[in-house]
Amino acid sequence: MAVDVAIARPELLQVADAVAREKMIERDEVLEAMEQAIQKAGRAKYGHEKDIRAFIDRKDGRVRLERWTEVVEQEPVENEATQIPLRIAQKIRPGIKAGEHIIDPLPPIDFGRIAAQTAKQVIVQRVREVERRKQYEEYKDRVGEIVSGVVKRTEYGNLMVDLGRAEALLRRDETIPRESLRNGDRVRAYIYDVREEPRGPQIFLSRTHPGFLAKLFAQEVPEIYDGIIEIKAVARDPGSRAKMAVISRDSSIDPVGACVGMRGSRVQAVVAELQGEKIDIIPWSPDQATFIVNALAPAEVTKVVLDDENRRCEVVVPDDQLSLAIGRRGQNVRLASQLTRWDIDILTEAEESERRQEEFRKRSALFVEALDVDDVIAGLLVTEGFGSVEDIAAVEDEELAGIEGFDENVAAELKRRAEAWLQRRDEELDARRRELGVEDAVAEVGGFTPAMLVTLGEKGVKTLDDLADLASDELIEILGSEAIDEETANAVIMAAREHWFSGEAAAAPAPAAGEAADDSGARA
Repeated sequence: MAVDVAIARPELLQVADAVAREKMIERDEVLEAMEQAIQKAGRAKYGHEKDIRAFIDRKDGRVRLERWTEVVEQEPVENEATQIPLRIAQKIRPGIKAGEHIIDPLPPIDFGRIAAQTAKQVIVQRVREVERRKQYEEYKDRVGEIVSGVVKRTEYGNLMVDLGRAEALLRRDETIPRESLRNGDRVRAYIYDVREEPRGPQIFLSRTHPGFLAKLFAQEVPEIYDGIIEIKAVARDPGSRAKMAVISRDSSIDPVGACVGMRGSRVQAVVAELQGEKIDIIPWSPDQATFIVNALAPAEVTKVVLDDENRRCEVVVPDDQLSLAIGRRGQNVRLASQLTRWDIDILTEAEESERRQEEFRKRSALFVEALDVDDVIAGLLVTEGFGSVEDIAAVEDEELAGIEGFDENVAAELKRRAEAWLQRRDEELDARRRELGVEDAVAEVGGFTPAMLVTLGEKGVKTLDDLADLASDELIEILGSEAIDEETANAVIMAAREHWFSGEAAAAPAPAAGEAADDSGARA
């Protein structure tokens, strides 16, 4: 096929229009692909090192092939094939400046079989790249949407789904267990990720994602679509059971009833799409304890004890509700934990009572031994909420004397005995610390109790250098997160490192008068 620079080629424009319509891309992008193909053929004929450019007239299809040479000031030039010195260029075209180009028209190319095939490959590749970019631009903003497609083929258990304008991947672990999808089946799924990769945009679908359930309800429940009801959280065990927390912004609308629908019509439509997955719809509450109680439905809850710092909670249920609260294979409590984002420990009333009694016995025994009192007084102290000897030593006399059966003399004596016991214990721990070889300097850093110093010694942290070499997470691991937090650990370690820098400052000689101090020995 010969390309004539002097003759209009309207067939090129017709081909470009046809390809643009078929691939649903811009006509200019197809013409640019054709220009690249002609340009590549031109370089193959006239030299790959030369700057050969091709242009197709957008009105009549006329093709121009040109050689471009850049005008540069320096001599000799870096690349003789694409550059020309300004001095010589001005002889060819007076008044030309550096940075401009000398453009030489080239004769038409007679496309042989190989050249035509190469041109076709370039056009196909370029059109494919444009298609991929267009797909990515279209789908990158559709993450979080439900799409419908047809299963096209199966690759290693993963399904390739034809979305019409693009192809998406539905991985085996993103399909509902025991779900059988074959080639040609129509499937709905949730777009959870779109990535631009070298082989083209990758659209990832899921039928197990919590967002899939939420979007299905948004399609079935107009109040959710309109924003009157909000889905606050979703937890799923795909194909088996799910929990969804909802709240209504209109006090006259019951969020649970609206999601269930008349005779369960709305929820059943979602259940059918999810292969029979049972769905518990619960009311969301800003009060965490209430929300946890709701999330554990249908089990009844007697008491909830929250640990806000660690986001853990203990839930007490009647003895006959334990299996219901935990669920088959722990499913109910696991989904409730995912929904609320709290770690939930389930106890029966009998277990909680037994644990309280055991704690009561341990604390009573501690007070009997430490304070040399009988079981009655020890029991009174535990009942009033005292958990340690330190609590008794730190409490005000009036508060201790206010306990029924106590007076000021009893309160003063209990405090004296508590302080004496704590002093003896600290002396014993200090002796143990010295026995382990923990230096006094470590004890003087601050922030450590005698018990913590003994723990450090048992773990081999005996000198300031040992302590200074630790990272904060290592120190927390040794002492326990209950004993020391990250901020305190960092402060202690930095205090232990101070002697490194103060020692260097003292050892460094003072610079002589008129000389600059050499900081090469300073420690970074």
